[in-house]
Amino acid sequence: MALLEQLQADVKAAMKAREAGKLRLRVLRMVMAAVKNKQIETKKELTDEDILDVIAKEVKTRRESLAEFEKAGRDSEVKQLRQEIDILSEYLPEQLSEEELRRLVKEVIAEVGADSMKDMGKVMGAIIPKVKGKADGKLVNQIVREILS
Repeated sequence: MALLEQLQADVKAAMKAREAGKLRLRVLRMVMAAVKNKQIETKKELTDEDILDVIAKEVKTRRESLAEFEKAGRDSEVKQLRQEIDILSEYLPEQLSEEELRRLVKEVIAEVGADSMKDMGKVMGAIIPKVKGKADGKLVNQIVREILS
């Protein structure tokens, strides 16, 4: 089943389960709206990969907000954001562990023949398509910097 169809089916299921006021339905509707906006913006039918990008962006936004709310000590918002991230993560591919990511970064560095920070662009250009949706770009960047320096 295509990802868009899965999202639509999950929205229906949440509505039938009388979750009208619940978080899951609200989050799923928000994702559907973001997907529709992206579709209007690009003026084309979105692929599953495009939809995964939209969901990953929504997760990233929530993670950034989560850090701010934690600093401010706003526990109820922190709890809600964590629940939203959990719901959205159900639709993302399984994330790579840090050690798997490190191994992959080392392989890519060997492939492109990088040996210093000057080659960071080459390494990032080669690795991002391989980990798209499976790892946070900020973490990838951090590991590449760490290994190259």
